[in-house]
Amino acid sequence: MDIVGALGREPPDRESLPRWVAPLPEALEDVAFRLVWVIVAINLVGTAFGFWYYRFQFQSVPVEMWAFVPDSPGATLLIALALAAWAVGRSSDTLATLAFFGNVKLGLWTPYVLVVFAPRFVESSGPPLYAFLLVSHLAMVVQAFVLYRITDFPPKAVAVATAWYTVDLLMDYFVPLTGGVTHTSLPYADATPWFTTTVLQVAAAGAVALTVVPLFWTLGTHVETLRARRGRGGDGSPR
Repeated sequence: MDIVGALGREPPDRESLPRWVAPLPEALEDVAFRLVWVIVAINLVGTAFGFWYYRFQFQSVPVEMWAFVPDSPGATLLIALALAAWAVGRSSDTLATLAFFGNVKLGLWTPYVLVVFAPRFVESSGPPLYAFLLVSHLAMVVQAFVLYRITDFPPKAVAVATAWYTVDLLMDYFVPLTGGVTHTSLPYADATPWFTTTVLQVAAAGAVALTVVPLFWTLGTHVETLRARRGRGGDGSPR
């Protein structure tokens, strides 16, 4: 039986890019593509768990705002769709770029708040779930760094992802269209004082900063990819 054929595909070409935009070993990236359906399945299971985790928050938010509630499950769904699209030969730059933004942003933001508000998070969720949330979200960041193999993050796709995650940021923390803000529930009330500021502002600061990070990384990857292609005598277009 052809295991690669059943569970994935042969990996796409790999550009020779600087380590800061392609930090994973090539062998690890290749395994991800050869087992792509396994990774898709894991992300779909994670998405289902995430929607279950948000079940109480859905009940307190107007239906028209539900799209802005499940941040991390939305990101894992996006990467599952992006990798599945590649696996069936229908890669989408927009899907892959949205997935990169979501997995980097939420994969870093969640550990950030888990660490900052650690005592109450551990108390409310218990050490096993706390550890699972921390590790699984960091894994989201890792998996995002295989996506440059299936997209060069063109500016139009980056613009779409930036627009979506900017709107999501506004709904989560600043100006919801209806009802209250839609950010992930925190273990303290939003207005609770936290050093010189409040719990909400601490969470929002991390979210703002981590919206900029994937924007920088995607544009940097795009530039480095064009340089690599032109360096080997091409015109910058994909191989």
